Amino acid sequence: MITSYEIVNHMNIKVFRLAALAFLVGLVTSVAARGESGPWRVVTSFYPVYVTALNVTAGVEGVEVSNLTSPHLGCLHDYQLTPGDVRKLSEANLLLANGAGMEPFLDKVVRQSPGLRVVEVSEGIPLLDGNSHVWVSFDGARRQTDNVVAALSALAPEHAAAFRANGEAYQARLGALEERMRAALAPYAGTPIVTFHGAFPYFARDFRLEIAGVIEREPGTEPSARELADTVKLVRARGVKALFAEPQFSDRSARVIAAETGARVYELDPVVTGPAEPDAARGAWLAAMEKNLAVLRDALR
Repeated sequence: MITSYEIVNHMNIKVFRLAALAFLVGLVTSVAARGESGPWRVVTSFYPVYVTALNVTAGVEGVEVSNLTSPHLGCLHDYQLTPGDVRKLSEANLLLANGAGMEPFLDKVVRQSPGLRVVEVSEGIPLLDGNSHVWVSFDGARRQTDNVVAALSALAPEHAAAFRANGEAYQARLGALEERMRAALAPYAGTPIVTFHGAFPYFARDFRLEIAGVIEREPGTEPSARELADTVKLVRARGVKALFAEPQFSDRSARVIAAETGARVYELDPVVTGPAEPDAARGAWLAAMEKNLAVLRDALR
C-alpha cells in the first residue's frame, strides 16, 4: 500500500530533479547567450596562453581576455583552483588552456562549469616524451596560435577575419625572429647544455642543441646530494660549459654545480611569467626569446 507520505516524497524528488535540470539548462543558456548583449569573455589558464590570446584578439572590439592565474606564478603543474578562479570561470565564455597535462584542474573545471567551452591549445601538437612545454618553441608557438584563432573564431564568428589576420601577423613576427635565431645559433648545433628543468626540449630541437641533463626534475624541488653529484659527473664527462637556470626560480643548485665543475651559470626564460598589462604582454614572448638569443650567444661562444 502506497502512503500519502510516499506520494509526497516521490513528488518532491521529481520536483527537485526538474528544478536541477532547469538550473543546468539555464546555466548553459545564459553562458551561451553572453556576447550577444555584452563582450565575449575569454579566460586563459596561464601566461604563455594569455600572450597568444592577446595577440590574436588585438584591436578586436567586444572580446575581453583575462588570465586566470597570476602572471608571476609560472607553470601550473600543482596548481589548485581558488574560489576567485571559480567565479571568474563562471562568467567566462571560453577557457583557453595549454593542455598536454599542464593544468591538473581541467577536469574539475569541466565538471563545475558545464556551459563553459574549454579548448586545449596544444591539441594536435606531437609531444616529446609527454612534455607539456610546447610553447617554448617557435613551431609550438605557431601551432598554438592557429588553435587560438580557431577557438576564438568558433566562439565569435563575426570576428573570425580579424582573428585570422592578427594570427598571421603574429606568426610573421615569430617567423622573422626564428630565422635570425637559427642563423645565429647554427654554429653551436650539437652543443651539450644543462637546463634547470624540463622546459626546453622543444626549444633545443628547434636549434639543434643537446640537453645533456636537467638540474631539478621537478621545479621547486631541490635535487638531493646524490642528484647533484650525478649532475657534476655528467657536466665533467660531457664537457658542458653552460648551465641554464630560469628567472622564475633560485639558481642555488646551478651555482653549486658550477663551483664544482667550472661551468658558468646563465638564465634561459621559458616565458611563463611577465607583465600583465596587455600592451606589454603582447610582446613578452618575442622579447624573452630575443633575450634568450643574446644569452645563448654569450654562453656558447
